[in-house]
Amino acid sequence: MKIIVTGGAGFIGSNFIINQIKNTDNIIINLDKLTYAGNLNSLTEIENTGRYTFYQADICDRNVITNIILENKPDAIVNFAAESHVDRSIDGPMEFIQTNIVGSAILLESALYYYKSLTNDKKLKFRFLHVSTDEVYGSLGEDEYFEETTPYDPSSPYSASKAASDHLVRAWNRTFELPAIITNCSNNYGPNQFPEKLIPLMIINAIEGKPLPIYGSGKNVRDWLYVEDHCDALYTVLTKGELGETYNIGGNCEKRNIEVVNEICKSLDIIIPKQDGLSYSNQITYVEDRPGHDFRYAINISKIYKELNWQPKIDFSKGINKTIMWYLDNKEWWNSIQNGTYNQERLGLTI
Repeated sequence: MKIIVTGGAGFIGSNFIINQIKNTDNIIINLDKLTYAGNLNSLTEIENTGRYTFYQADICDRNVITNIILENKPDAIVNFAAESHVDRSIDGPMEFIQTNIVGSAILLESALYYYKSLTNDKKLKFRFLHVSTDEVYGSLGEDEYFEETTPYDPSSPYSASKAASDHLVRAWNRTFELPAIITNCSNNYGPNQFPEKLIPLMIINAIEGKPLPIYGSGKNVRDWLYVEDHCDALYTVLTKGELGETYNIGGNCEKRNIEVVNEICKSLDIIIPKQDGLSYSNQITYVEDRPGHDFRYAINISKIYKELNWQPKIDFSKGINKTIMWYLDNKEWWNSIQNGTYNQERLGLTI
C-alpha cells in the first residue's frame, strides 16, 4: 500500500510511520506542518529507507494538500493532524478550531476530489482513516465505559474540536460516500511524546529534580494505551475495518493520575536511584485543577476485539519501563525541545 499520513511528525503519527516502515512493505508519504509538537528527529531512523517521503504542509492549505494527494496517488490516507493538548486549547482555542475542524474539512474535500478521480477498482481499495480521541465522549462515572454508541459530550475546546471533526468525517462518508473509518483512542504513552503530556513530563521533571505537579487530588482516571499497541490497532482497522464504522481503541488499563506518577517514581527509584537516597515521589506536588477536568475515561474495546480480533499486548508495567528507558536514552531529543519553545511550564490556567 501507499499511505499518506498527515501529522506524521507528531507523537502517534511518527510511531505509526516507524511501525509501518519496520513491519510492512508499505510506502509512506508524511505531511506535517511542523508545529511545536512536530519533530522530524523522531523519524531519523527510517528517513533514508527509500519508502518514506516528507512534505512540510498544512492541512488547511487546500491547493497544496490536493496537489500532494493527486501527485502521490495513495491507497489510503491516515489523518493524525491535530492540535491535541487540552491545556493549550484552554489558552488558545482558535488554533484548535482552525486545524482540527477547518483543516479536517479541507482534507476531506481534497480526499473526496481524489477519490472521485479513481477508477472503480481503485475506489474499492481506497480508505480514509480518521484518528480521534475518547475525550469526545466527555466524562464517566465510576462504573461506566465508553461505547462506540456513547453520545458525544466534549468538555474542552480540544475535545469539542475533535468531536466536530468526527462528525465531518461521518457526514462525508454518508453524504458523499467517501470510504472513511473513525477510531477513538484512550490516552497514549511511549517514545516521541511531547513533554507537555503527563507521563513524559513526570519522567523529565523527576530526573531534573523539579516538582511533579498533579492536578487537583490526582484521582482522575484514564485508560492507558502503549503507542505501539495503538499503531497495530490502527493498521488492523485500516486493512480490516468496515467502512463507515467507528472503533474504540483502549489499553484495558485504568489508572488514577497519582497511581501513574507513583509507578514512574518507583521505576526511577530502581533504575537511577537519587544520590540522597530519597524516592522521586517526594517531588510530587498538588496544583490547581484543570478547568473542566473530566473525572474518568474508560473504553470498552469489545467491538474491535470481536470484529477485528485486536487487543492490546503490552501491559502498563512493561510499557512504562520501556517509556522511561527511551526518555533516559534520548535526552538530546527532549533537550532540543526544552531549549526551544517549551520548558515544562504550566498551561491552561486561563478561563
